[in-house]
Amino acid sequence: MELFDVEDAQKKSDGQKRIAELEKLIKRYQDSYYNGEAEISDADFDRLWDELKALDPDNAILHKVGADSGNFAKHRHVMPMGSQEKAASPEEFLAWANRHVYDEYLVEYKLDGASLELQYEDGSLVRAVTRGDGETGDVITANAMKMDGVQKSLVENGKPVPFTGGIRGEVIMTHEVHKKYYSDKANCRNAANGLMKRKDGDGSQHLCVIAYDVWSTSGKQPYKDEEEKLLWLKKLNFNVVPLYIAKSAQEVIDYRARVMEMRKDLEYDIDGLVIKERTVNHEDTLRDRPDRQIAFKFSLEEAVSIVRKVEWNESGATYTPVAIFDAVDLNGTTVQRASLANPNTIKNLGLQIGSHVVVVKRGEIIPKIERVVAEENSNPLFPIELPEKCSTCGSSLVNEGTRLYCPNKDCSKRILHQLLKWVSVADIRDLGETLVTALFNDGKLKSITDLYSLTEENLSPYFLNQESLMQDKKSLGAQKVYASIQAHRELSLSKYVAGFDIEGIGETVVEKLMAGGFPTLEAILNATEEQIAAVYGFADLMAHTLVQGLNENRTEMEALVRDGVITIRQSTGGLLEGKSFCFTGELVSMKRADAQNLVKSNGGFVKSSVVKGLSYLVTNDTSSGSSKNKKAAELGIPVIDEKEFLNMISSS
Repeated sequence: MELFDVEDAQKKSDGQKRIAELEKLIKRYQDSYYNGEAEISDADFDRLWDELKALDPDNAILHKVGADSGNFAKHRHVMPMGSQEKAASPEEFLAWANRHVYDEYLVEYKLDGASLELQYEDGSLVRAVTRGDGETGDVITANAMKMDGVQKSLVENGKPVPFTGGIRGEVIMTHEVHKKYYSDKANCRNAANGLMKRKDGDGSQHLCVIAYDVWSTSGKQPYKDEEEKLLWLKKLNFNVVPLYIAKSAQEVIDYRARVMEMRKDLEYDIDGLVIKERTVNHEDTLRDRPDRQIAFKFSLEEAVSIVRKVEWNESGATYTPVAIFDAVDLNGTTVQRASLANPNTIKNLGLQIGSHVVVVKRGEIIPKIERVVAEENSNPLFPIELPEKCSTCGSSLVNEGTRLYCPNKDCSKRILHQLLKWVSVADIRDLGETLVTALFNDGKLKSITDLYSLTEENLSPYFLNQESLMQDKKSLGAQKVYASIQAHRELSLSKYVAGFDIEGIGETVVEKLMAGGFPTLEAILNATEEQIAAVYGFADLMAHTLVQGLNENRTEMEALVRDGVITIRQSTGGLLEGKSFCFTGELVSMKRADAQNLVKSNGGFVKSSVVKGLSYLVTNDTSSGSSKNKKAAELGIPVIDEKEFLNMISSS
């Protein structure tokens, strides 16, 4: 067997194992959901479901729902209770809507309870059947008759309605009932699930049924479309879900955002919206997974809030807007701040103080304002005022849209920030921020060049008191800092350029520039914006910022090298030349920064994430199920441990 055949076989085997594992987990969590206490959240269950769907779209378990216990008699449904297609984000919903273009989108709440079908003959309730396996469920008629909203006989305006067929609804528990009687249960849905299936029926009187679907098995349907269906149910005194009619997919998205904000004040739980066309499509509903409607779910990774103010963070020359909004919970974390990046973001969002906004945190650490919610009756809105003067030097700020900054190179705030950046990039660890700031405030540090002119005598007053200085005592601290500075006079080109604190230009960016045909300082300094923008990974804005920063610092950048203060280490190949590494998890023998420096000093490149073309992922937990390990497996990237990595460097 060829090598690639072996690799393919291994991947296939791993995939089958994961599929089997997912089948067991989904079956287990379905059983716990339908028979009492759900073990995991809907969001976690959806992630398992989506993973199985991606690995094995035709898997039989995807076309089933769970099954009830064997404690009750069984009966078939009038209407099959399959699972709906779902979208968890506006992007996923739009992808569905692009394939399902309707004149109107009828939008209902997706109730977070337990499905129940009420079966009638000539207007009298004959049985109530739980969801079960989607085709057959438990008969809990006696319990259902105790629930609010269940009509034992169908009557309209005092006259019997001889309806034969099924009426589908959701068994829910209100927040008030949960708080008063069942606060020991994790949530309303779990409590309702347990009560509705009690053999003695105790507690069913605390439950409520909200109806949303009808199908007659005798004669014509008592409605013409989905809207009339709800009106008919309401006339028969059923509790029904609210209906919203949207004229476009975008209007659905805006409505969802408004509901996300108000749902905390609803008397019962909902976990999304159900989107339908106006026409009743019974054939579609008979499918195990209807295609003409979709559940547009709420996500734990998004919420709606109101922007109360905008603060401006000052970092070096740049002023970055940060939105402050009412606190929201995103994936278990309380959040009330999000960066707005630059003035263009504020403009493009149409953001104002008082705006209702959607805040997202989809797999990201840093929250982001995704969009402004269209409000019909909004609170008063006020424009966001941009600072006009530098708070340090008073210079007029420059607003380029993509960046708001102080243009004064001699601004003390800019100089201090650059000094701190240089110390960090050059890895002068013994020279801390407090000492750099003190030296700067005392006028002993005004530039990067000044760092290398410091003497032990300059540094001693920051470690010794006046009495010790008078006695000409030597400071070990001063000696250590001086030695550390002197030990960092040789830098790679990427570190050298990155150390000058040009906005958005770090070592990785410089390495891309070097690989793109600018391998020397002279080449980089003389490159035009157009030439840099043509390099892979760059664009016009980054090229503009880089060239502007290089021009500002050109004199010092050339002088440091020309005068021998700094030596730029030339790349002469190395054991890792042309190879790229990404590190994840803890290392044993060194810090991650040291390992990354080893890669660079041996001619290799460091990447912060697992991407196509990466040579190796380094981790001491090679069997971990982390996202980086999974991505490496998907892309066929070798995963090695720390020992293997060090062996690569020590080999000759």
